[in-house]
Amino acid sequence: MAAGQSRSSNQLVVQQAAQALEQLKYEVAQELGIQIPADGYYGYMATRDTGAIGGHMVRRLVQIAEQQLSGNRF
Repeated sequence: MAAGQSRSSNQLVVQQAAQALEQLKYEVAQELGIQIPADGYYGYMATRDTGAIGGHMVRRLVQIAEQQLSGNRF
């Protein structure tokens, strides 16, 4: 599978978010010291590593949402 393509059936609500999520994935992987394959094939990566990247992405996204919500009190 080529870089940037995904087999996921998840649909993004905001299509412009795809690039931001991809950038976030690389930032998190770099922070964790995990090398993402240049060819986009994750088959040789340990499940633990891919899970760590996804888990940290979710934590970061929740943190961003909490910050936005706290700034937009009704």
